[in-house]
Amino acid sequence: MNISRTFIDYFLDRGHVPTTGSTLIPRLGDPVLFTTSGMHPLTPYLEGEPHPLGRRLVGIQRCLRTTDLDEVGDPTHLTVFEMLGSWSLGDYGSSQTLRWGYELITQGFGIDPGRLSVTVFGGDNQVPIDQESLRTWQELGLPIELTTEDNWWSNGPTGPCGPDSEIFVWTGEGDPEGTPSTDKRWVEVWNHVMMRYRRLDDGSLEPLQQQNIDTGLGLERLTMLMEGKDSVYETSLFEPWMRIIPELWRLDEQSQRIVIDHLRSSIVIVGDGVHPSNTGRGYVLRRLIRRVLTILWRDDESRTLSDLPMELFEHTLNHFHQGEVVTLVRRILIDEEIRFSNLLDRGRKVLSHERFHKSLEDTDYEYLHETHGLPRELVDSLLQPSL
Repeated sequence: MNISRTFIDYFLDRGHVPTTGSTLIPRLGDPVLFTTSGMHPLTPYLEGEPHPLGRRLVGIQRCLRTTDLDEVGDPTHLTVFEMLGSWSLGDYGSSQTLRWGYELITQGFGIDPGRLSVTVFGGDNQVPIDQESLRTWQELGLPIELTTEDNWWSNGPTGPCGPDSEIFVWTGEGDPEGTPSTDKRWVEVWNHVMMRYRRLDDGSLEPLQQQNIDTGLGLERLTMLMEGKDSVYETSLFEPWMRIIPELWRLDEQSQRIVIDHLRSSIVIVGDGVHPSNTGRGYVLRRLIRRVLTILWRDDESRTLSDLPMELFEHTLNHFHQGEVVTLVRRILIDEEIRFSNLLDRGRKVLSHERFHKSLEDTDYEYLHETHGLPRELVDSLLQPSL
């Protein structure tokens, strides 16, 4: 089954119009570095601006989240991922989107309803319990957990926001146990956000003139569930990465996942036109590449990104429909490796001075960064015997 095609076709049959998946680079004037969710490019239309394609939309958006970097390496978190999304711009409401979600999950994707559980916004001192979502799930007969913080969605400290309802799938052996918030074997796959409010600078809420629905279903996680795998890395989406990297470099499981995720993400970021730098988007890319190299060189300093076969670059750029020349993307990653290697050599020489044979103070870090271009995290890693 082609999961993306099944998803898109389902909503096309229900009057939705496909949108073109945007790049990771937000629109001009957007303060964030990268697109973090499927709704991000649609913000003006969620605020009420008429969309040229109408009020029902469906699409696939590639996203990047640095907030999850510390969790990358577990079975489900990724830096760059794809989000299948459906949107109602002031058209239908929460009951309709949840019923469609239930039908597509159970009938379209064939997931046993007995393996499903949902969460619903339980209310707080500003917004009451989401009664419409609660009633809908009760009528559909699914187990429900009420939460507050976990079921409120916003794209930042201000702007459009609202209660959400999340669909979870049981991945454990035997009958489901516990609830999504108490048992990690419940894996979230689809979030339905009822975009009803705007958060103002003072923290207060005002109702949006246009009540919207914004849903996001993680392609990699759903693929993991559909293929019966224990992690997103074992799915067909990560072939040939999981075939090639273990043969190329011997790493423990978590390190292998981080290396694969960060290299794959770096290729996608470069494919969207970003180059390594010391600020902004380029610095995020630089951090990803250098984290990979730090892991690789921990055990063997002869490892190099030039060992990566072209197949990995071609597979990733083709999957994300990026037109960058494969050899150029590879050259950019290798150039960054050379730059990092030279920086490490310089850093070791500087830190060998007796001035730094003690606990470093903030003034030492400032000097090392401003005079020698050594960021604090790099200094700390060089002072550890492993690098």
